Amino acid sequence: MRFRAAFRVCESRNRAQLLLQPQASRSFSQLPLNSQRPSFGIAFDIDGVVLRGRVPIGGSPQALRRLYGDSGALKVPFLFLTNGGGVPETRRATELSELLGVHILPSQVVQGHSPFKTLLKRFENELIIATGKGEPAVVMSEYGFKKVLSLDEYASYFENIDPVSQYKMWTTKQESRNGSDPKKLVPKYNATSDRVKAAFVVSDPVDWGRDIQVLCDILRSGGLPGHKNTQQPPLYFAADDLEYQAAFPFERLGMGAFRIALESVFNRIHCNALEYVSFGKPNPFVFKNAEAILRQLQSSCNDNAIDNGDVGSNPFKTIYMIGDNPLVDIKGARQAGHPWFSILTRTGVFRGKDNHAEFPADLVVDTVEEAVDYILTEESTS
Repeated sequence: MRFRAAFRVCESRNRAQLLLQPQASRSFSQLPLNSQRPSFGIAFDIDGVVLRGRVPIGGSPQALRRLYGDSGALKVPFLFLTNGGGVPETRRATELSELLGVHILPSQVVQGHSPFKTLLKRFENELIIATGKGEPAVVMSEYGFKKVLSLDEYASYFENIDPVSQYKMWTTKQESRNGSDPKKLVPKYNATSDRVKAAFVVSDPVDWGRDIQVLCDILRSGGLPGHKNTQQPPLYFAADDLEYQAAFPFERLGMGAFRIALESVFNRIHCNALEYVSFGKPNPFVFKNAEAILRQLQSSCNDNAIDNGDVGSNPFKTIYMIGDNPLVDIKGARQAGHPWFSILTRTGVFRGKDNHAEFPADLVVDTVEEAVDYILTEESTS
């Protein structure tokens, strides 16, 4: 494999572009390893970098296999840093393992909603609402939140809260599981009388119209639809991507687009502007958290390494962020600063010939396989 039309950006004020010289690919097992644990780590975006839908792209299976030893043990600490989600990290790790042909640990999967764990102490025993594709309530329950309702289920307890529900031909999982009219179900947690203390957009919502309506009802009523209370409950978004690369050839609207729609409607019908917190890339917290997880993974790499008594604490010289979205992956890595090094692929949102103008990456390559080849070659000579 050779680098084709790859550009590296100098560490200078004007970040001038230099053509990266082609280098031959070498297996990681052929690269010299010292007696210390790896001094670098890698964070991979998923959609548009290693997968498109459920199909591996850019030589991702081959690239990832190079990060393991012959015995299958992890040789290079890496994780997946994605704004996607909707399923627990344990399940996502299993899916990735099957699709990519390597063993992925749940600790190697950092999704957009993973930082919601940090809010457990505040909302553990409070009624909260979770919305989005997949199983948002299951995700939050696995994090330890004890009183969680999906927005699907919550809305079913308020008759006519969605005025156009009778025109929707699909059936929700909630209705299918119970096999009965959701309006006749016995509410959990006194849903019709207890105030919602927080709302979480865990993943991309499926029914935008219904979700915007019900979230507006919750947020402008102080947490109990039909009541008057201008104190807005906290609202959290797992990410704020305007667009992302899915299976369709062109980008799809993401959670950021939903947030814009919700905010626009809410601000027109409520006396106060919408207040919210967005996690996910490019939030600096996400990159700091990823670095901490990589340090933990570092301690399990290279079983032959000399242990100096301070396992896993050796600082990284470089952490490589491989992504396809300049406004999310590259912007986040640039904001995080040292030791992050950004690599932009052309397999997803970004398709440009040269570097991105507003958020230029440290390196631009065609595929994730070329990115890994560059990293292993660079680290073998450093």
